[in-house]
Amino acid sequence: MSAKSSAGDLREYVEGLARAAKQASVGLRSLKPSAKNAALESIARAIDARRESVRAANQEDVQRAVKDGLSPAMVDRLTLTDTRISEIISALRDVAALEDPVGEIIGTRRPAGFTLEKVRTPIGVIAMIYESRPNVTVDAASLCLKSGNASILRGGSEARASSIALVECIREGLGRAGVDGHAVQYVERTEHEAIDYLVRQAGLIDLVVPRGREALIRRVTENATVPVIKHYKGVCHIYVDETADLEQAASVVTNSKVNRPGTCNALEKLLVEESVAPRFLPMVRRQMAQVEFRGDEQVRAILPDARPVTEEEWYEEYLDLVLAVKVVRGMDQAVAHIEKYGSSHTDGICSTDARRIEEFVGRVDSAVVVVNASTRLNDGGVFGLGAEMGISTDKLHARGPMGLKELTTYKWVLRGNGNLRT
Repeated sequence: MSAKSSAGDLREYVEGLARAAKQASVGLRSLKPSAKNAALESIARAIDARRESVRAANQEDVQRAVKDGLSPAMVDRLTLTDTRISEIISALRDVAALEDPVGEIIGTRRPAGFTLEKVRTPIGVIAMIYESRPNVTVDAASLCLKSGNASILRGGSEARASSIALVECIREGLGRAGVDGHAVQYVERTEHEAIDYLVRQAGLIDLVVPRGREALIRRVTENATVPVIKHYKGVCHIYVDETADLEQAASVVTNSKVNRPGTCNALEKLLVEESVAPRFLPMVRRQMAQVEFRGDEQVRAILPDARPVTEEEWYEEYLDLVLAVKVVRGMDQAVAHIEKYGSSHTDGICSTDARRIEEFVGRVDSAVVVVNASTRLNDGGVFGLGAEMGISTDKLHARGPMGLKELTTYKWVLRGNGNLRT
C-alpha cells in the first residue's frame, strides 16, 4: 500500500470513529441517570469478571516496557496490580454514586413575563489523548458516560494491550446495559498521524483533552481545529519557608516525591528558605535515601552527594526518583522561581505563618495550591469527584481536576406564555 493510500485509510478510519461517536452522543443527551448508572455498574462487573485477561494484557505491556528500558517509575505507572484493578472498579461505582450533573438548573432569571433557566448539558463528543496509565481509559470513559458525552480514547502505545482489554470490558458492559457501544471508542491504530487527524474533526468532535508530556501537548495544540483543554506536565514545587514545622515539612515533601513519582502531581522541585536549609535538607535527605538529589551550589555545600542541576532541568518533569532543590532568599525569590519554571499544575508552601501562607496562595497562579500538605492530594478521587479526566492547567472552562461538571456546558431555556418582543 502506498504512503498516500495508507494516509487516506487512516484518515477514513479516524473520521469513521468520530462520525459514530457523534451519532451516539445524540442518544446519550437524554439518557436517564438510572440508565447511565446501570451501564457503569455493568462495566464494573465486566472488568471484575475479566480480571485475568486484563492482567495478562497488562503483563504484555509491562514486559515490553521493561525491555524498552522505561524507568521503574514509568513501569509502575503502567502496571495494573489486582489492587489497582479493584480501585478501577471502585472508581466506576464512585462515579455512578455521584449526582448526575445533566439537567441541573444552575441559574434562573425572570425578565418581564417569562422565565430563563441556565441548564447544564453535555458537551457532546470528547476526544481524550493520554499516555501510560491504563486506568485513565476507564476513568475517562466513565466520566464522559455519566456526563452524557460520547468519548473517543487514544492511549499511549506503551499501554495499548491493557487499554484495548479494558475497552473490551467497557463495550461488553455497555451492550449488556442496552447502551450504544459507539458511546465509548478507542483508537487502536498506533500511527502518530492518527492524533493529527483526530484533533481536526471539527463538527464531529466538540472537545479534545490531551494529557501527558510536553511533546504530546504541543502536537495536539499545534494541529487542532477542535477546542483543546490542556492537561500539561506537572512541574510541581514546594516552598519550605523559615517558619515551617520542619518535621512536618519533611514528611510532606517525602510523600509528595516518593508516593508515586511517575504521576503528574508528584513533587519535582523543592525550594528551601536559606535560614532553614542547613537543618532541613539533611533531614529530608535521610528520609529519601532512594531519591537522587540535584541542586545549586548552596544545596551541594549542604548535601555533598547532590549532583549539579542544569538550567534546563528546572523546566523538566522527571517522573522518576529525582528531585531538584534550590536554596532561596525568602518568598519573593521562591514565587519568582515558580512563575518562571512552573507549569501551573500544583505548587505548595510549608509554613506556620498565616500571613505568609495567604500571601503565597494569592501570588502563585497554579491550578491547585497546597498548604502544609502533599502535592499528591491533587487528584479527582481525593477531591470527591469520583475520578478525573486529568488535571487541567488551562484557565478557561476547566482548571484543576476535571470531573463531571467540568465535562458539561450549558444552554438557556426560555419559558414563556406567548411572549413577543416589541
